[in-house]
Amino acid sequence: MTSIPLFDLPIEHAVFVRAEPERIYDAFTTAPGLDGWFTEGSEVQPWPGGQMIWRWKAWGPDRVTDTDGGPVLEARRPERFVFQWGEKRGKLTTIAVDFERVEGGTVVRLRHTGYEDTPAERAHMLNCATGWGEALTLLKFYVEHGLRY
Repeated sequence: MTSIPLFDLPIEHAVFVRAEPERIYDAFTTAPGLDGWFTEGSEVQPWPGGQMIWRWKAWGPDRVTDTDGGPVLEARRPERFVFQWGEKRGKLTTIAVDFERVEGGTVVRLRHTGYEDTPAERAHMLNCATGWGEALTLLKFYVEHGLRY
């Protein structure tokens, strides 16, 4: 049996949200949308060649203040949004988010790829694997119920 190295596997998450894809897409791909549920003071140019800058201020239980970002690669409202981030680390990884209309709402599927096989990148990958699950849950609660972290 051949094993696949951890860093070759994508991070994948999916969540069902009781809302139309356009509403969820806008919550994920605009600065007011992101700031509504996840960031504070983010900047988004939601078109190919644009930039995303995510800012967190006193975020979570550890009160983390941080910034990261990268280029937008693809933007097809309301179906798909692809961007990169990791400028702070000096190593960009790619996040593809698909918004699939289904009965009663939308399935949001996120796929994060591009990590290298180094100790620092493996640690970052594991952090993002957990973080994206939390983020999509926060997105769901925000869109469905107006709840902010």
